[in-house]
Amino acid sequence: QVRLVESGGGLVQAGGSLTLSCAASENISRFDALVWDRQVPGKQRESVATITAGGTAYYAASMKGRFTISRDNTNVYLQMTDLRPEDTALYYCRATKLGHDYWGQGTQVTVSS
Repeated sequence: QVRLVESGGGLVQAGGSLTLSCAASENISRFDALVWDRQVPGKQRESVATITAGGTAYYAASMKGRFTISRDNTNVYLQMTDLRPEDTALYYCRATKLGHDYWGQGTQVTVSS
């Protein structure tokens, strides 16, 4: 059973920075991709950043240049800079492997104006 545990969320002022971490229960190299998603109550969950098994990173348009996804053997990180109030959401770590998705419990990010 894959376990993912997110941490690093919190309250930050607009323009500030946060780094989220996601600890996986197994080596990251076993996954096809690692994704950071976020969800605001009442809205659909959206993908923020993806890093593939080969190390290629993809970003949603509004995050490009502000967010950076990275990884080591068992962790995935999301460095967020120039945070905006609209970035307020519950951020989830997702791992994909052989067509299956695995989710963490999420970590809340709140950006005050």
